Amino acid sequence: MAHHKIYQDFLGVWELEPETCIYQQSEPPRAGYYIISEVREGLHFEMSWTDAEGEQHTHSFTGVPDGTARPFAGGELADSLSVTALSVTELNTAAYFKGRELMSAKRLLLPGGNHMEVLQAVHLPDGTTPTNIARYCRRLHS
Repeated sequence: MAHHKIYQDFLGVWELEPETCIYQQSEPPRAGYYIISEVREGLHFEMSWTDAEGEQHTHSFTGVPDGTARPFAGGELADSLSVTALSVTELNTAAYFKGRELMSAKRLLLPGGNHMEVLQAVHLPDGTTPTNIARYCRRLHS
């Protein structure tokens, strides 16, 4: 029997359900995809989305899912990143700059495993934490 990794059920292609977006920071995207894959270096996250104005964006990063903050080339936004596989239904990332957590993303698998909710929070200097919430549906393989 193959070993089941705690984050296994997050792997795959996820499609944004734009009507579920609740954004406190910026306008929600019109469309988007989230791909989580396992690579030699850990977990690879790739996001692509179409913003409210119709512009295409992509962002990706890789991290070891052990909760340890490691150096990250995020410029003035982040100098280290952690990926934490908290449970079979929760996979989190956090970005830090000079030891201070600036951004976090909590990914939750909803019952049934075909939907993932993503809560992205930015920790601002004034103590506020605007949060964007979006739900993704697992894209079935053709």
